Amino acid sequence: MDPTRAERIGTRLRAARVNRDATLAEVSGETGISVSTLSRLESGKRQPNLDLLIPLASALEVTLDDLVSDAVPDPRVAPRHSRRPGASTYWLSRENSPTQTVRMVLTPVAGEVAVQRTHDGFEWLYVLSGNLRLLLGDHDLVLKPGEAAEFATRIPHWLGCADDEPVELMCIFSRDGERIHVRAQTEPDRRVGR
Repeated sequence: MDPTRAERIGTRLRAARVNRDATLAEVSGETGISVSTLSRLESGKRQPNLDLLIPLASALEVTLDDLVSDAVPDPRVAPRHSRRPGASTYWLSRENSPTQTVRMVLTPVAGEVAVQRTHDGFEWLYVLSGNLRLLLGDHDLVLKPGEAAEFATRIPHWLGCADDEPVELMCIFSRDGERIHVRAQTEPDRRVGR
C-alpha cells in the first residue's frame, strides 16, 4: 500500500529534523508547535497545513517544496568555488547542507606562517594527492595520498603543504568549519578564544 501524502510529508519532516540533530522538543521550542502535534505530523496521523509547514520549513532549514513535492529533486550540486592565497576550494554539497563536503587544492605559499586555529565542529579529511602537513595540537604530522584523519576542531589545527608540491584533499565538516576554512587566512581571527 502506498503511503498517504500526510505520511510522505511526515517522513520528510522527520528526516529533516534528524538531519539537524534536533529533538521534537527543540523544534517545538523554535516553532511554538506542540511536541504532540509534531509527533503526529511526523507519523502521518495529522494533516499538514501551511500554518504548520511554513514555520517548520524555516526551523528545519528546508524549503516547502522539500517537504511537499513528490517530484524527485535534481541531485546535481551547483558548482561553487573560492580561492584565497594558497588554497582553492570546490564545494561538493549543497549550500544549505548541514555537513559540507569540499575538495581543496593547497599550494605552497612563500613565507606562510602556520597559525593553528580552533572552531566548533568535527572534521574528516582524506589526502588525494601530494603530502599534507597537519598541525594538530602538539602533533606535527605528514599525511600521504590515501591517508585520512579525523579530529574535533576545538583542538588547535592547521593544514598546509608538507613540501614544495600542491596537495589535494577531500574534507567533510560542519557549516562552522566551512566558515573557518574559506575565510581569508591573512585576517587575524578576532573572536575571543580563537
